[in-house]
Amino acid sequence: MSDISQKCFGKNGGFSISFNQDYTSLSVVSRTGYRLFSLASVDRVDEIFCSHDEDTKIAERLFSSSLVAVVTASEPNKLKVCHFKKGAEICNYGYPSEILSVKLNRSRLVVCLVDSIYIHNIRDMRLLHSIKNMAPNPSGLCTLSLLSHLAYPVSTECGELQIFDAANQLRRLKLKAHDSPLSALNFSYNGVLLATASEKGTVIRVFCVKNGQKVHEFRRGVKRHVSIGSLNFSTCASFVVASSNTETVHIFRIDPKAIEQAERRQSIAVDAAASVGNASSSSDDDESNGSDPSVNAAGAAGGWGMGFLAKAVTSYLPTNVVTDVFTQDRAYATIQLAEAGLRYECVMAKLEKETRLLLACEDGFLYIYSFEDSKGGECKLIRAHDLRTPLHGITEVDIVGNENDENTNSLNVNMTKSMLPAPGTYAGVLKGRPADRMSADSDWCHDLREAVEYPVKVTVPIYDEMQFPPVTPITVE
Repeated sequence: MSDISQKCFGKNGGFSISFNQDYTSLSVVSRTGYRLFSLASVDRVDEIFCSHDEDTKIAERLFSSSLVAVVTASEPNKLKVCHFKKGAEICNYGYPSEILSVKLNRSRLVVCLVDSIYIHNIRDMRLLHSIKNMAPNPSGLCTLSLLSHLAYPVSTECGELQIFDAANQLRRLKLKAHDSPLSALNFSYNGVLLATASEKGTVIRVFCVKNGQKVHEFRRGVKRHVSIGSLNFSTCASFVVASSNTETVHIFRIDPKAIEQAERRQSIAVDAAASVGNASSSSDDDESNGSDPSVNAAGAAGGWGMGFLAKAVTSYLPTNVVTDVFTQDRAYATIQLAEAGLRYECVMAKLEKETRLLLACEDGFLYIYSFEDSKGGECKLIRAHDLRTPLHGITEVDIVGNENDENTNSLNVNMTKSMLPAPGTYAGVLKGRPADRMSADSDWCHDLREAVEYPVKVTVPIYDEMQFPPVTPITVE
């Protein structure tokens, strides 16, 4: 987190909560270790693992697999790759400086330091590529799509970012998204879109990953210099949800036609539009438009009448006022929080076939809100789960006081106890393993692949075995 974010989020609840890649699980990190929960329904949040380890900084789970990437406060430059169902550390890697963030998908594991990024093959942890001598990135800001596109800031002076193809180790696109340095960015679940926000936080922009064209520009609010704490797409990629240090969470709607227009847009047409003038481009009094002068989808949808009206008003009002009114989309739905200043991780996911807003707060609570995708408006709180104390498989009692099936609770308790690690650290667990096994690459690689694999509801194989040659030991420098 940047210095500005630290000041804006002055109240520290002592917990760091993050969701996995498809929002079906979350990890709760604290000074006493980390815990993993599955999100089965609105009324159930089941603990599936509890680590009584040392002070933990990062715990990132790969989808619904057994693999967790862990970084502790005592060894902030060491990444531990763990098989949580076995309660065992598979392998670990040391880096030149403190690890600030870790990102995972089905084929890549990315480690971000303050001035460099390391890209590993997640199936055998081979180092595939390293990006060094980057502009200082003290918050470890980066995002990895399921298609292995990696986005990260490349400037401390403005909101310029690089989109890097981590699958093929190629630089794809450099984009100036904002005038101010970036504070948040994230890919959509399908990898088609990229949402960005700057340190000023008043405007959120959505870009097409294919060609860097702007799809949408959303105004979060009128307050200046708010800190965006969370910026995520819904799993259907139809909405973007943003939280800040204010008391309001904003949900913005993506127009599918705007995506189609951005994908078809040619660079020649963009240059031609830019030469006509900046009057029709989107800007505001806080931030400039970035490098893309494309017409906002809301203006395009308005047709000739909207364009004529905008031109008529232009002769009487300043250009930036007209731009605010006609080309910046407002929030489709909102959530009013009881208290400002706390940091929330906000996502939109399907629970029991219904779209819900999930807000994981640093105070250790998970808040679940309703969402009417056909109407928008204000979302209502329907459930709150206390994640501060280890549940050890016990399911919470619902609002009306009816407990869930007793047999199910017993099964969860037994499963959780069987997953708990032996007392002490992961290093202590490893002491009981034979020395020859620890030194055999084939054994730990087998454990790693076993941790990565999990049931996936797809008809085509996720992994191509030809892409994974035999393991060769590496040393990260």
